[in-house]
Amino acid sequence: MSDYELVHAYETVELHRAGGAARLRLNRPQKMNAWNEQLGHDLRAAIERVADDPELRALLLTGAGRAFSSGADLSAGFPAAPDGRPDIGRVLRERYHPIILRIREMPKPVVASVHGPAVGIGCSLALASDLVLAAESAYFLLAFVNIGLVPDGGSSALVPARVGLARAAELALLGERLPARQALDWGLINAVHPDGELEAAADALLARLAKGPTLAYAGAKRQLNAWAYRGLAEQLELEAEIQGGQAASADFVEGVSAFMSKRAPNFRGA
Repeated sequence: MSDYELVHAYETVELHRAGGAARLRLNRPQKMNAWNEQLGHDLRAAIERVADDPELRALLLTGAGRAFSSGADLSAGFPAAPDGRPDIGRVLRERYHPIILRIREMPKPVVASVHGPAVGIGCSLALASDLVLAAESAYFLLAFVNIGLVPDGGSSALVPARVGLARAAELALLGERLPARQALDWGLINAVHPDGELEAAADALLARLAKGPTLAYAGAKRQLNAWAYRGLAEQLELEAEIQGGQAASADFVEGVSAFMSKRAPNFRGA
């Protein structure tokens, strides 16, 4: 990152720039860039800053340390609803949805550079980007079902738009890792690079986009959004509604308990 200058160091996110290119790095490496409340606030602020700056013409999303993002930080917990249950619906509406929508609606290209795991909301963040590059060691995982939840962060729209219903159902229902090479074969992502070459490849692509026809990119993105994501806001709201119900289930309590205890869950369908 020697060609980049630091624009702003948020508590959990770093924003750098090199000319018209912006590089946004999730920076909770000790937690594999898992999302807590602060990361949600910082990421939204940084993305808004890039979106509103006419001199920044392309954005790269990446993560510090061993992961792109391991998903939600379950150890941080969730705010409580009036009934005392975790209010995941509120978290989605207030923290996650504005980020995903802003990335899709931003009139400039967004690239994700994924190394290590991209799990849960981390997977959704990567797939909300326009172009996704991955290291050979990377993998993608809709882990929600493994703790008794459903896909969120827009993944119930982003994944089938990229790979179709059959493969989206496989990812959503089985909750298994999808290695980078298989993700490329499926059409989920755009390119795979050797681990040691990913950063240079991502920087080169970002520089190319930052010097390209910005208005044409914006117009193409509007067209693709109209075709593939016309109902994205409504789908996000559906995710929040269903996820809110799941958060009140015994299966979710068991799923989180099993995850924290590193044991297999015993789901009862209730």
